[in-house]
Amino acid sequence: MRYFVYFAYDGTRYHGWQLQPDAHSVQAELQQALSTLLRGDVEVVGAGRTDAGVHARMMVAHFDWNVAIDCKQMAYRLNKLLPRDIAVHRMERVDDELHARFSATSRTYHYYLHTVKDPFARAYSLELHYNLDFEAMNRAAGLLLKYDDFGAFCKSHTDVKTTICHLTEARWIAIDDSHWYFRITANRFLRNMVRAVVGTLIEVGRGRISEEDFIRIVEGRKRTAAGESVPANALFLEEVKYE
Repeated sequence: MRYFVYFAYDGTRYHGWQLQPDAHSVQAELQQALSTLLRGDVEVVGAGRTDAGVHARMMVAHFDWNVAIDCKQMAYRLNKLLPRDIAVHRMERVDDELHARFSATSRTYHYYLHTVKDPFARAYSLELHYNLDFEAMNRAAGLLLKYDDFGAFCKSHTDVKTTICHLTEARWIAIDDSHWYFRITANRFLRNMVRAVVGTLIEVGRGRISEEDFIRIVEGRKRTAAGESVPANALFLEEVKYE
């Protein structure tokens, strides 16, 4: 029997989602908690892989167990056992064919930034004091929807088989005059892609990269031509959708 776990985490203390030797990961925490409660070895599969320091308001993982589980009670017990920076929203029994990663139809990320000193935003938002042209940044962001190869924003020397992604949304949204977030949705993302896209769009907003330059960067598919990756602490996995 297959179960989906919907949960959130603050990624500050973790070296990303994925289980890895000699590094603290969210997957390891969830796997250990489930194994303890079910008194057996449990392997969990996540909907994606977030990098070190990246957060998730909604992550999904699945695991298989051969005995029926009271999902509401298990979610409660997981929250009692898991550290305070990981919170389970709910758990549910799903069809055995559903896969947390491969059955997902879209993923949405938000990247937060602010342009005034804000002691309450600094841990989860990028503080910048440049004059940013968000209209130009949104025009450039809209151009991304015309493309499907994002090699220009893929971390170098990774084992990725394809740099093709299908974007359905990419735009800057104002929270107020000094706080913004970038919302991007696609069927899949490349490693470091969102942070590289944001870093490049910030260069557009500063007037250092024109729309024509931005197009050349995307079409050139060379990571060295794009902007620098922005810090991980302001990036959130916001939503994972399934049919």
